[in-house]
Amino acid sequence: MPDWVLVVISVIAGLVLVWLVLLLVLWAQARRAGSAVDWRQIVRLVADVVVLLKRLVADPAVPRGARWWLGGLLVYLLLPIDLVPDFIPVLGYADDAIIVAVALRYAMRTAGRPAIERHWPGTPEGLRSLLSLTGAD
Repeated sequence: MPDWVLVVISVIAGLVLVWLVLLLVLWAQARRAGSAVDWRQIVRLVADVVVLLKRLVADPAVPRGARWWLGGLLVYLLLPIDLVPDFIPVLGYADDAIIVAVALRYAMRTAGRPAIERHWPGTPEGLRSLLSLTGAD
């Protein structure tokens, strides 16, 4: 087997292992917290984040790199295929939350918090949750 194939397989296996460890940690944290999840608020937050992403992608004042990144995130969220299927309890939505947090953290650094606040369509509580998720609060 050629060396490059072994390298590709090793990189993919390493990424899968890191992802599985991260999901295990998130699952353990969710079990340890033991708090009830209000699914209506989560669904509303997800819808507000999708609208926010569309608005940020359409805003020419947002840097082009951030718009491309957020456009890719929007496509990922709208596709029915996920890294971890959503029917798996806790972990199914955890991968989406992680990807959204990373992409929005990048957007926050490049576009700035005022752009996020200007385009936020939801409630102030939802914005606080989003800022907390991205580490910007």
